[in-house]
Amino acid sequence: MNDDDHRQIRESLGAYALEQLGDAERTTVQAHIDGCIVCQAELALIAPLAAPLRLIDPDHLGTDLQPPAGLDEAIVARMRAERAEPRRRLRRWVPVAAAAAVVALAVGVVVGRALAPDAPKRPLEAVGIDELASEIDASAEVINHTWGMEIVLTGSGFRDGEAYQVNVVDDGGEQVSAGQFLGTGDAPIVCNLNSSVRRVDAARFEVIGTDGDVVLATSV
Repeated sequence: MNDDDHRQIRESLGAYALEQLGDAERTTVQAHIDGCIVCQAELALIAPLAAPLRLIDPDHLGTDLQPPAGLDEAIVARMRAERAEPRRRLRRWVPVAAAAAVVALAVGVVVGRALAPDAPKRPLEAVGIDELASEIDASAEVINHTWGMEIVLTGSGFRDGEAYQVNVVDDGGEQVSAGQFLGTGDAPIVCNLNSSVRRVDAARFEVIGTDGDVVLATSV
């Protein structure tokens, strides 16, 4: 995932917390969050604000959002006053200011997303499963990127703790790794896997167990 994709996911966290995403986009964001500690931490800050933010009606917000008059002078005056007080008071004030900054940032992200036009979404293309081990229940979608192809694999029944290799096979028969994942038994998983093989050049992808057996294969 490149920087632009990561930024787009982070910008979606507010809408994710507010349950404003469609099923496909929510699945993509959730799959990314599962493997990204940065977005997990950011979501942990935003999630508690979801309930009060649902009360905000974007239709009643002006496009020219300005802070109240005199707010900057009041902040500077308060900071100067705090500097003059004992260090113990300053230590109490800093976390409050940090929390206020987090709230302001979260509100800005969510309100800005609500007011801004929707960014174009890359389409998810469902692909059929050609081969599937009997114990596995799975589905797959692919996303075409300029840098290659992304695979969104959803399933259960992959042996708990076993490492599975995912390879994309191009039109010439060459296998290119798209990454690995660990099975979780009956617990469902959603994996985002990336390959440098472009969508137009890809013929199929395979999921291979540690014993070398292909447990899932699909033509793309």
